[in-house]
Amino acid sequence: MAPTFGSGSAGSLVRRTLTSRATLAAAGSEIAKRATHHLIEKRGLSVNDTQKVTLGIVAAYVVGIAILWNVPYIRWSLWPFKMLVIAFHEFSHAFACICTGGKVERIELDPREGGVTHMRGGKSGVTLPAGYLGSSLIGALLMMQGFNTNASKVASIVLGVCFLLTLWWGKRDWLTIVTILLAVGLLVLCWLVADGVALRWVVLFIGVMSSLYSVWDICDDLILRKVNSSDASVFAKRYGGSSQCWGIIWSIVSVLFMIGGILAGLAAYPQSFEEQKDDSDDFLDPGKMMLRAFL
Repeated sequence: MAPTFGSGSAGSLVRRTLTSRATLAAAGSEIAKRATHHLIEKRGLSVNDTQKVTLGIVAAYVVGIAILWNVPYIRWSLWPFKMLVIAFHEFSHAFACICTGGKVERIELDPREGGVTHMRGGKSGVTLPAGYLGSSLIGALLMMQGFNTNASKVASIVLGVCFLLTLWWGKRDWLTIVTILLAVGLLVLCWLVADGVALRWVVLFIGVMSSLYSVWDICDDLILRKVNSSDASVFAKRYGGSSQCWGIIWSIVSVLFMIGGILAGLAAYPQSFEEQKDDSDDFLDPGKMMLRAFL
């Protein structure tokens, strides 16, 4: 079950919540930046101008999301993307359930920004952490693919398959259906803009959002509000330890996924903007692909 995003409480609790989240965001961003820089130097990866622009956009996304996430009234601008990330969370629960021999009955998303996956069977030791870790892994993969236009197109196709599965599991939930259809519409629209350049930045944004969701939401549920029904709380009751301990472990893993996604993107996609545009012009063009095969 994915915890709901509360609308906030009044007084000092709100101030403490906003301060803690802002501090966590700043610390997480700085840790990721230093770790990424250290690993790049250690592995001898060079960063070209195009990749520097992409890294700058990632940093801007982190700061922008941190501000929009915590400021009252304007936080609603992130609501559609929060629902999409929660859909990733629930899809990860469902996928883990299927992989461990269980059966998924349905997925539900709640307008108050919560979600739940109804399932029978499966291994709870896998399905419980799969929500947060799965959504952060999806985010890391999207961040990696966001370094290249064609890779973003491939990522959007894979996302489409995941969306179809989520749509099937959530066929009786109107919010799940609307969220998925809007997400598909956004990806298709961005694919058509400037040969997929817009798609690249949207995929990158969704990746950053999904990667940060796990860390911030775990902090919110286990440190600030101590929600008893969170995935970490249920996991702790069944397998021992404290929910805070498991939450911290999952958060660290999520940050490592994010760093890994950035490093993989730098290593796999060194192409300049001009090279990416040339490659994008030929992407999924049967005529040009056949011509290249015979030349």
